[in-house]
Amino acid sequence: MERKNAWKTYSEEDISKLNAISAEYVKFLDNGKTERECVAQTVEMAKAKGYRNLNTVIANGEKLNPGDCVYSDFMGKALMLFKIGKQPIFKGLNIVGAHIDSPRIDLKQNPLYEDTDFAYLDTHYYGGIKKYQWVAMPLAMHGVVAKKDGTVVNVVIGEDPSDPVLGISDLLIHLSGDQMAKTLSKAIEGEKLNLTVGSRPVMNASDDCKEPVKELILSMLKEKYDIEEEDFLSAELEIVPA
Repeated sequence: MERKNAWKTYSEEDISKLNAISAEYVKFLDNGKTERECVAQTVEMAKAKGYRNLNTVIANGEKLNPGDCVYSDFMGKALMLFKIGKQPIFKGLNIVGAHIDSPRIDLKQNPLYEDTDFAYLDTHYYGGIKKYQWVAMPLAMHGVVAKKDGTVVNVVIGEDPSDPVLGISDLLIHLSGDQMAKTLSKAIEGEKLNLTVGSRPVMNASDDCKEPVKELILSMLKEKYDIEEEDFLSAELEIVPA
């Protein structure tokens, strides 16, 4: 059956509305590159529409009435929104479910290492990515670090123009003969998707310093975020497109 192109059914007013929705969606995607960022944005949007935190309502002993709107945030990674209906809850619920899909590469728990005068972050790719899309392109690191003192630090590196450019290197064309002979699924190996984060060593390093590039990276993290190497163990850091 031949179907009419949907664009041809839109009026100028429809297209204007569609463009406005698309612009908001693009903005949401830019600011929501991880599950946590998507949830945080959605909470703010819900608050603007009159939703209240369910935990606060319960703590205050308030009663919910038909038409009331509340939300429940689960550890910053999942969110439930409720609008109270007129009928008792045992008569049923109308449920709409949505999945926050955030294609990414995760950092391992002890990721930072130095090899041949470069500092790298060891990674584990998230199941559904196409690995070949992630090499030789600007990347950013987003996530949270839970420090030993119990505080949680939000980390974003690679989005500001003044930030260093993060990336996963690919083989130069004249060195990639074997790679080019492989199938697309095997040309880029998941185990080699490690992030290049630095090549400059710490200045005036002592003779005892075996990994001067790694040391400079750690000193920069300490200065900007007050985090240390041990804090990676309790961090959730993700590599996303910049």
